[in-house]
Amino acid sequence: MHYFCISFTHKNTNIALREKLSLTDFNKKSEFLKLLKANENIIESLVISTCNRVELIAFVKENCTSYILNSLAVICELDKNILLEKADIFEDIGVIHHLFSVASSLDSLVIGETQITGQLKEAFNFAYENNFCKNHLSYAINSAFKCAARIRNETQISKNPVSVASVAVAKAKELVDLTNKKVIVIGTGEMGELVARHLLAINAKIFILNRNLQKAEEFCEKLGIYGEFDSLENLEKYVQECEILFSAVNSNNAIITNSSIKEVPHKRYFFDIAVPRNIDITNNEKISVFSVDDLELVVRKNLALREKEALIAYSIIRDEVDEFFKNLSKLELLPVIKALHLEAKNFIKDELKIAVKKGYLRHCDEEEVFKFARQLLNSFLHKPTMKLKYLDNNFTNDNIASIMRYIFDLQEFNNTENSNEI
Repeated sequence: MHYFCISFTHKNTNIALREKLSLTDFNKKSEFLKLLKANENIIESLVISTCNRVELIAFVKENCTSYILNSLAVICELDKNILLEKADIFEDIGVIHHLFSVASSLDSLVIGETQITGQLKEAFNFAYENNFCKNHLSYAINSAFKCAARIRNETQISKNPVSVASVAVAKAKELVDLTNKKVIVIGTGEMGELVARHLLAINAKIFILNRNLQKAEEFCEKLGIYGEFDSLENLEKYVQECEILFSAVNSNNAIITNSSIKEVPHKRYFFDIAVPRNIDITNNEKISVFSVDDLELVVRKNLALREKEALIAYSIIRDEVDEFFKNLSKLELLPVIKALHLEAKNFIKDELKIAVKKGYLRHCDEEEVFKFARQLLNSFLHKPTMKLKYLDNNFTNDNIASIMRYIFDLQEFNNTENSNEI
């Protein structure tokens, strides 16, 4: 059994394909993970879906590329061959190195942004709470967070952190003086809030549009502005008036199209930071539309500034990956150790019943003899237990676990149950 990952990111796909691959919808994500769970070779799985990446991380018995891509193609109504052509596929050490890089924001469109941590945590919580993943992915994700925390503490990679939202605002600031400028922000989700806060930090005047007026009002109050909001039903009016507009609405269809646009004397700049895209209009000399993929120039500047810190961060990742696989033996062998102790306990119980039945032992003494016998066996098993927990790296833990189960005829043991048996 081993770790496995199929990855679609800004590095190997364009925004149009990532829109179709998007699994942010609860039902769509659930259906995909249910399809994976139905395959006996896929033990655990979780899916990360953001504007810049759609990734499946799994713990599997064997390579399941064909089945996973076929499932994804069915759910997203895409050609499996296109997905196979575009996908980056990782196994074992490659998966853990990639996961640690993602969690540490080294694989993000904007190096050093912190938004990915929350997105990864959300993806894991969804999979864990719905029983799609258990011990192995839990260990991997928690180790990834530990690695990311170490990188934040030991490097300057996240100093003055940036995100796609901040890059979009930075680009807008290059084009127009935003000081005291009225800027339209559509959407009150996480990305909309990030944009709004970055705009407020440079003294722009933001105006919020949202489907739900009450949420818009609460959003404005949260940001410390009052009365600066309206319904998304009046979008067309603001599209004509504005000079700068940011859109971050979770919608399957574009909310601004060519039919929404009227000719006006001033130039307009629209920043579409949603996936799927909110804006589907034709650029012209009076309107410029920037999508997530269009922000790469600013990102490259960011990369140049952080290159030195990234090298330090990658050396930390190498150390953490080595540590991960050294400690993996404990996770692999703990169920075997617990099963061994449980088998010993059951053996004592069975033998005591025979002893009582044959008259070798009085029934009233059974409990005390059980305690003594169990103490003896625990003492006997202590040394092999410690040896198993701290096996030398030359041993293959899967093989050791299989041999132990065969020799002692041990049943599969759930790592999350009966944790007090040892």
